[in-house]
Amino acid sequence: MNQERILKIILGPHVSEKSAQLADQSNQIAFKVALDATKPEIKQAVENLFDVTVETVSVAVIKGKRKRFGAIKGHRNNWKKAYVRLAPGDDIEFIGAE
Repeated sequence: MNQERILKIILGPHVSEKSAQLADQSNQIAFKVALDATKPEIKQAVENLFDVTVETVSVAVIKGKRKRFGAIKGHRNNWKKAYVRLAPGDDIEFIGAE
């Protein structure tokens, strides 16, 4: 896989209460990823970008919410979330984390 594709797969970390609990309890990190990304691509991208060892990858496609703006109906875009379990001893430090 080329470097350009690797940089386009991981869109950013997904920060929520659930992802914080998973990081503390089971060494899992949640990422927002490209909709067309596969598990092997996500694993390789995380290993190359953060220099860690990935044990497993689980993905979920989050359906966009239906929204209404007065008389105009619409919906938000679907997006994909990946839960990445890191090997024991590995950790990813994000900017601002202590």
